[in-house]
Amino acid sequence: MTEKYHARIYVTLRPSVLDPAGVAVSSGLKQLGYDGVEQVRIGKYISLQLTATDSEDAKIKLDEMCDSLLANPVIEDYCFEVTELSATVPKAG
Repeated sequence: MTEKYHARIYVTLRPSVLDPAGVAVSSGLKQLGYDGVEQVRIGKYISLQLTATDSEDAKIKLDEMCDSLLANPVIEDYCFEVTELSATVPKAG
């Protein structure tokens, strides 16, 4: 049997990479009077469902997806959370 999983993936620029969108948001917030805001970084949030044999298999697949398409490993970091959904899916074949 395979299980369904829900993944929440967070992709952010590496700290060494300039983030012009983050700088613009930081500036805008300061102009609005939010003086305590510092070091704004803008990223991506991706939500998806996948099937896998177990949670370790799901994590391996997610790592591959992030490395090959969802994130640019040269300039971005990523992390993800995986949650098992309650319904099971019959294994194909």
